[in-house]
Amino acid sequence: MKKNLLMWDESIFKDMEVFEFDFVPGQFDFRGTQEQELAFQIQPALRGGRPMNTICRGLPGTGKTTSIRKLFAEIEEHTKKIFPVHINCQIDNTKFAIFSQIFRRLSGHLPPGSGTSFKQVFDGVCQLLAKEDTVLLVCLDDANYLTYEREINNVLYTLLRAHEAYPGIKIGVITVISDMSVDLMQMIDARVVSVFQPTDIYFPPYDEDEIKEILLQRVKEGFYPGVINDEMLALITEHTLKGGDLRVGIDLLKRAGLNAEKDARRSVERDDICRAYEVSKYLHLTATVHALRPEERALLYLIAERSHEENEMAAGKVHEAVKASSMKLGYTRFYEMVTKFDSMRLINLHYREGRGRTRLITLRYDPDRVIEEIDRC
Repeated sequence: MKKNLLMWDESIFKDMEVFEFDFVPGQFDFRGTQEQELAFQIQPALRGGRPMNTICRGLPGTGKTTSIRKLFAEIEEHTKKIFPVHINCQIDNTKFAIFSQIFRRLSGHLPPGSGTSFKQVFDGVCQLLAKEDTVLLVCLDDANYLTYEREINNVLYTLLRAHEAYPGIKIGVITVISDMSVDLMQMIDARVVSVFQPTDIYFPPYDEDEIKEILLQRVKEGFYPGVINDEMLALITEHTLKGGDLRVGIDLLKRAGLNAEKDARRSVERDDICRAYEVSKYLHLTATVHALRPEERALLYLIAERSHEENEMAAGKVHEAVKASSMKLGYTRFYEMVTKFDSMRLINLHYREGRGRTRLITLRYDPDRVIEEIDRC
């Protein structure tokens, strides 16, 4: 056996957790301004007031969630005056689901699964806050998922007006928007605007040098020395820029390392990275498909099937195919779902001029891969 081959119980990974998406690095660069602004927003709560509300905007993979997780970790470590709760709105995207998760974090368990009304859950949350005499700080991560069904109005209104039903209750909200086409303030009702009044914090995309430095820090924390050389790091950085999401690069590091280990090598080679990218480039598709509702996945499945025959599909013809299927979708609901797919970067929805304007649908991904992802749900 060659000396550079790994033994069965050896690893090139020093700490595999470094490559998980929810990992909060000890060194978190290039977001100092945004972190300071977030910290400023919660200052009133430390003095017995209500936190100021915030919108964090930026493309996926620009450090929004990590910045908030760092803030929440510091709050939990240093004060009992604020109780932070992080909600993933891709998963929990109804008022009942969100308040159930808040109740779980406060009480340690979910409310009863059946026969429980929303009012009971809401009352339970407020009573727990009053009992603990704490300020609730809620992060609605990927809050754009609440805008597609206009659920955002119900959620924000209930959170921010809770003090009217329970005097003394103090709640602040951080909304995270990853879809830059969503203008949250234009989508919420006047009754919500009057109590929301958020500060806007923008997270710009990382540039090439910043991506390379962030990935280098992950390499240093997660791998033993010599596993990733400068050339391989440059290649991973290039693929990350192409994917348009820092998480692609982090996943690439992990998968490329696993590929090298599988071949019992002590360093990552070009082929390890290229093979890994064939999986990592679909990260967005996988996460988004799993966040869809069953009827939405059924429509996306139909669009993917039709994409085998035509790249550009007239929306009207797709709806005719929907009516001929087992799905029960009126045109208004159909178009709402198609518009949602466009904003979620699953399809491109554009117009063709001619005899009137024809809406055209183009799938952004390989149809077989879309079908495969839906079948896994």
